[in-house]
Parts: sequence; structure tokens; C-alpha cells
Amino acid sequence: MTQSLEDYLEMISFLADEGAVRVTDIALRLGVSKPSVLSALKNLEEKGFIVHEHYGNVRLTDAGIQRANLIRGRHHDLTNFLVQALGVKDEIAEKDACQMEHFLSAETLSAMKAFLSKR
Repeated sequence: MTQSLEDYLEMISFLADEGAVRVTDIALRLGVSKPSVLSALKNLEEKGFIVHEHYGNVRLTDAGIQRANLIRGRHHDLTNFLVQALGVKDEIAEKDACQMEHFLSAETLSAMKAFLSKR
């Protein structure tokens, strides 16, 4: 899955925590156009991660929930590492974690978590 699609899935998950998820909400939060959102939703639906009702809400499937939780977990772990181990400011750590979460291996993430647990 591409970085962009992971970002969409993560955002859908965050929005779902708050209630119903609409195309407009996703576009506003990610700062993209509605056609861009619709294109991404089509891809995510084809991959089995979401269900999107025509002119309706977006809902994560079980597979989508699992994948979104994995993405959110990586983001959380990276943010914690940057803040706690390196002293990076929260706002910067959030932005950096968003970029890093797509590229670091599971081994590196595991090592970062282990490092924090030993502190």
C-alpha cells in the first residue's frame, strides 16, 4: 500500500473515532480535494479496507481496522521515541513520525520500542 493510501486509512480511523466519516471531512483534514479523496477511497475499497456508500459515509472493514491500528501504532511508537529518547518537541515529533512511519522496518521499530522500555 502506498504512503498516501496509508495516510487516508489512518485519517479515516481517526475520524471514525469521532463519529461518521464523510468525504468532506477527510478532504478538510488532509487538505486535499474531494476528487482526490474519492480516488483514494476507490483504491481502499478495492483492497477491502473500507466500504463507501455512494454519497454516504465511509466505514472501515475488519481488515481496514486492523491495518489502521497497525499504522496508528507505528505512528504512536515513533512519536514517543522522538519525544522521550531524543527530546523532540511534540508538534515536530508528530510531523516527523507521520513521514517515518511509512519507511522504517518492523525490526527498527521494535528496537526503538525496546530502547524506550529499558529507560
